[in-house]
Amino acid sequence: MHATELPSSQELKGPEAFSQIEDETERSRAMFKEAGKVIQHPRCVNCHPVSDTPRQGLDMRPHEPPVVRGPDNHGAPGMVCSTCHQPQNVDPVGNGVPGNPKWHLAPKSMAWYGKSLAEICTQIKDQDRNGGMDMDELIHHMAEDSLVGWGWNPGGDRQPVPGTQEKFGKLFAAWVHSGAHCPVE
Repeated sequence: MHATELPSSQELKGPEAFSQIEDETERSRAMFKEAGKVIQHPRCVNCHPVSDTPRQGLDMRPHEPPVVRGPDNHGAPGMVCSTCHQPQNVDPVGNGVPGNPKWHLAPKSMAWYGKSLAEICTQIKDQDRNGGMDMDELIHHMAEDSLVGWGWNPGGDRQPVPGTQEKFGKLFAAWVHSGAHCPVE
């Protein structure tokens, strides 16, 4: 499936859209479900694989050319991610190679591929599985990290994740400050 086949206007609601939900736990869960539009988007999940192989595209196909995670999540020796993924997108014709100075896979402990939003939520909150980040560090990561931000600036004719990184960061922060309750499935 190509980006042009998906709706391009999937909106991301900000935290203010949930103010009418009086029960704080339910409001928190609703905000995380909304944040799930980003968290579960292929742009994000592709770099959070369960296996040692990243995925690519909105159809989440295995990476071409075939590559592996490597010992430090930056690719195998001799074929590290930065061999192809430069500090910025390279888009000479349509969908060139995506880029960011920090291009790499999330550690296996942060694998999201194939998981429910409730499972991802629990995992995000677990410092043993989220890279050791506390809630303030998670807010910063989601709202300001340039590699996370690539999802909104994927280059070429790639569909970005919904909303903006600023709006997503505010939504994520509001979820944290409302008790960081996970959806029930």
